[in-house]
Parts: sequence; structure tokens; C-alpha cells
Amino acid sequence: MAGLEIPTWDPQTALLIGTILLEAIVLYAGYGGLERLVGGPLMRLVVGGEPDAQ
Repeated sequence: MAGLEIPTWDPQTALLIGTILLEAIVLYAGYGGLERLVGGPLMRLVVGGEPDAQ
């Protein structure tokens, strides 16, 4: 039957997919940490220091 074959994985392809996944996780965590460190002061600077600004 067409479409029911199990594809074989090339080790190089699996390594590439794993590398891309790891890079995505690192970027997600990095941008989250950067937003926590810089987000609050940057928003206060942009909105002019309003205490009730969100």
C-alpha cells in the first residue's frame, strides 16, 4: 500500500533536527530571560514612568 512505508532515518538528518530543536530551546529560554531582565525598565522608559502602565 502506498504511504504506509516507514522511512529510514539518516543519522545526519537526525543530528540536524536535534541541533535545530536545541537551538530553538536555547533561544526561547534566552529571550525569556532577557525579557525578564530588560522588559520592565524598558517599558517604564517607553511609557514615561506611569505607575499603572501595563
